[in-house]
Amino acid sequence: IREQDFLNFDALRQASQCVGRVIRSKTDYGLMIFADSRYNRHDKRSKLPKWILQFLHDQYLNLSTDMALQHVKHFLRLMAQPIDQVALQSVLLTLEEVNMMNPLPIQDTSVPGEGGAMVTESTEV
Repeated sequence: IREQDFLNFDALRQASQCVGRVIRSKTDYGLMIFADSRYNRHDKRSKLPKWILQFLHDQYLNLSTDMALQHVKHFLRLMAQPIDQVALQSVLLTLEEVNMMNPLPIQDTSVPGEGGAMVTESTEV
């Protein structure tokens, strides 16, 4: 692999990780601004994950500072509205649903010193 290809991959990977840190739950919202003009290039932008690309529409590319601020203000006004609690409950799991997805581990009922075996795995060769 060429050094430049690796550097491009690594930079896009790190940018994607940074975007992922902005949003941590279904009720979070945030902005990540790709201010570097290289993100206007399709060959760079297309290497970002699909979950980021779905929000990078053409109307948001190559904006002036004033236009970018207008988009930011509109987004923040929209997101600052109260959360619809009924709609929120349709996407969040109840405690019972979480417990059903993660059953309790089976308790070990064996008595120490009464037989049994231990199996270990090793990755050493």
